[in-house]
Amino acid sequence: MDRLPSTRAVWKLVALISLGGYFEFYDLFLTGYIAPALVRSGILTPTTRGLFGTTGVASFVAAMFSGLFLGTALFGFVADRFGRRTIFTVSLLWYTTASVVMAFQHDVFGLNLWRFLSGLGVGVELVTIATYISELIPKELRGRAFAFNQTVQFSSVPTVALLAWLLADKAPLGLDGWRWVVLAGAAGAAVVWWIRLGLPESPRWLAEHGRLEEAEQVVSEIERRVALEAKLPPVVLREAAPVSAGRASFAELWNPTYRGRTIMLAIFNVFQTVGFYGFSNWVPTLLVKRGIPVTSSLEYTFIIAITAPLGPLLAFKMADKIERKWQIVMAATSVAVFGVLFGQMTATAVLIGLGMLLTISNNILSYSLHTYQAELYPTRIRALGVGFVYSWSRLSVVFSAFAIAFILERFGVPGVFVFIAGSMAIVVFVIGCFGPRTNQLSLETISK
Repeated sequence: MDRLPSTRAVWKLVALISLGGYFEFYDLFLTGYIAPALVRSGILTPTTRGLFGTTGVASFVAAMFSGLFLGTALFGFVADRFGRRTIFTVSLLWYTTASVVMAFQHDVFGLNLWRFLSGLGVGVELVTIATYISELIPKELRGRAFAFNQTVQFSSVPTVALLAWLLADKAPLGLDGWRWVVLAGAAGAAVVWWIRLGLPESPRWLAEHGRLEEAEQVVSEIERRVALEAKLPPVVLREAAPVSAGRASFAELWNPTYRGRTIMLAIFNVFQTVGFYGFSNWVPTLLVKRGIPVTSSLEYTFIIAITAPLGPLLAFKMADKIERKWQIVMAATSVAVFGVLFGQMTATAVLIGLGMLLTISNNILSYSLHTYQAELYPTRIRALGVGFVYSWSRLSVVFSAFAIAFILERFGVPGVFVFIAGSMAIVVFVIGCFGPRTNQLSLETISK
């Protein structure tokens, strides 16, 4: 796989997986965009009297990310057990169905329950996509593949922002506009089987599970397609093929080889998500807090959301040239700086401009972290490892959502971004000091 050249056949695999991820990000990011409408409909309140109140926007955010936490922590391993291709399909159908049911809820309990169930599916899908791409793509293209993947996925953010803005005060066919925003994401179910037909199982996963003949068939078919577009270089086996080391074990994450990586990534994920979701989930609410009306807030949020795909798109050229850990450090630093400035400004044009810069920086951080953590574990525990460390970010959002609501109520928008900047400082320290190199190295070499 690592000797494959960059051809249309290789990029088609990335594109098909990314199209599935488009609907995952649509579902993930609709939280912040429909929150003002849920408040206006009377289902939710902007804040609550108690820190962990269940009637506010924070509870809606927490419901989704509680599901994401359990999906990544407890069920991330299923892609190691049953295969990347199968779980990619099942998890997409799971969260699509849960979102459709959520669209017809009329009380806080039902809304949050089905948002939680949707989060379970999205959590598994997040892990599966990262492991899937890392195992199918040659090492020289891995960074660019993830950048392309996240460009496609983040292009769903302007879509959900536009629909939320256009439908904010409308009720087509008697259904509130926010319900149509949720239902629009169900389009993923209509294309999932078509996407699945064009995707092979990961040959690394097949080989790890002793299915060598199937793995050889997958690789041969990919090579055949590539050969139609470009001549393959002579076969030179620089490394032994991966050999199964038995069933994946959670204990292996804590052996001397991976313990340091596991601890580093867990701490990193606790704090990186404060900056990422602290802005994306709260931007309409933050603008309203600045005195901007709800409808105008959604309009401005849409303008900011247009830049969502630009982060990974701008990173595409440098993705495999700059060491991955330093890309994370630079992106986190930018989030801290632009966030503090956002917290100090009141002029609408400046807020929008800084919001765009924050979005671009956050999404470069997102692309680089998804690439990085999928590179640091061997195939047999890749989904398990990524799921476990990534689950800390989901748990972090549950508590940081309430913390941000608390800080926003007492210290305003500037206080929120001081909180975010502090979290980004920890990200810079942990990755900068303890993160290993991964660029241009095969997955097997990195995992040794």
